[in-house]
Amino acid sequence: MAHTDRIDASYTARRHNRWVQLVAGIACMGLVANLQYAWTLFVVPMDSEHHWGQAAIQLAFSLFIVTETWLVPVEGWLVDRFGPRPVVMGGACCVALGWLLDAWAPVLPVLYVAAVISGIGAGCVYGTCVGTALKWFPDRRGLAAGMTAAGFGAGAALTVIPIARMIQHSGYETAFVFFGLLQGVCIMALALVMVRPKPPAHAAGVKRIVATKTDYTTRQMVRAPLFWVMYAMFVCVATGGIIATAQIGPIAKSYGFASMPVAFMSMSLPLLTMTLSINNLCNGLTRPLCGFISDRIGRENTMFMTFLGEGLALLGLRYFGHDPYLFMLFSGLVFLFYGDIFSNFPATCADTFGARNAAGNAGTLYTAKGTAALMVPIATLLAVHGGWDMVFDFAACIAMMAGVCAKVVLQPMRRRWIFQSGEPAVRAAKAFVREPLGSGE
Repeated sequence: MAHTDRIDASYTARRHNRWVQLVAGIACMGLVANLQYAWTLFVVPMDSEHHWGQAAIQLAFSLFIVTETWLVPVEGWLVDRFGPRPVVMGGACCVALGWLLDAWAPVLPVLYVAAVISGIGAGCVYGTCVGTALKWFPDRRGLAAGMTAAGFGAGAALTVIPIARMIQHSGYETAFVFFGLLQGVCIMALALVMVRPKPPAHAAGVKRIVATKTDYTTRQMVRAPLFWVMYAMFVCVATGGIIATAQIGPIAKSYGFASMPVAFMSMSLPLLTMTLSINNLCNGLTRPLCGFISDRIGRENTMFMTFLGEGLALLGLRYFGHDPYLFMLFSGLVFLFYGDIFSNFPATCADTFGARNAAGNAGTLYTAKGTAALMVPIATLLAVHGGWDMVFDFAACIAMMAGVCAKVVLQPMRRRWIFQSGEPAVRAAKAFVREPLGSGE
């Protein structure tokens, strides 16, 4: 009996280890990554099969992103109240069901319903894993959020080649069914490991100069002008990355080299497949890297560099992307810089508005990604009438504008907010949101 008790105690201690929880979250994020980053592989085969039109099919992608992001505040609220496990388990069911419906969709409305269900599943997983990582690591928020988001950014890199080959040899329906079930089952198993965040005392006690000492509720946060500045910046930077995510396949096809063979480590892959693998690796690598850097040199300084970098990479695609190898290079750079928003903004949000309601607050900010996704069908129509150059110019301009805004607008606003949330916290809260501080419960 004593031996069994020791085993149970050891198992419980491992489950409550914050690094074990972080790894579980990263794995879950990797398993839902295909819902977004492998979607572009299915667009052309679905259009060839049903002749729905790529703009109509891409509306499903926008619905997925909107649902994934705009419901995250609700899912974050559920996580803050009931813990991560039930929310992630519900997400696992939706992930599997969504791709099963994609496989069997006979008409566009069914495809749109599947997109909504998939979005709910991805949002449950994404909001939970990022929100709990912020709570487990108050001393390393940028790194923790970045590593968690890296699972979503790089997870598809492991499976994009098998998915592309399965689509080619067995049809897109088989790929949807196989990977939908595989991902759903694996997420369900990982959900059983998850527990409520309880950071160790040494981490909870770390003092951060750039962090508020006040925990704001989501209602208080959305009444602050500072939040909407962050939201607008998120939309501006996410627009270019979301358009690239959804349209990189159609862009490569319109340039005439999507199927061009590219040699890599004694293998020959279509250029589009190689490009997607590079993009996903860059998107995953940059998230913990930028989170680590922002922990060291500051959130706004990191934003300034990466947002300008994304704009320049989009202009590189515009001017040099007709060369297949430069297309791969600048496409990868777009994702290298774009991925920063998924580590830097959640960490900035928790630093600015507190950790107690981090899942709900970061989830509310994350809805900016859904707002940016509304540009995908518009970009498709712009490309039809004006070419991709017009799309690249617009996305590059607003990304670089957000980079300048990080230093000129966000940094001084955030410093004032944090200093005023210090000693007379109630007075500061009233000054900004005109509402007494609540406990968030």
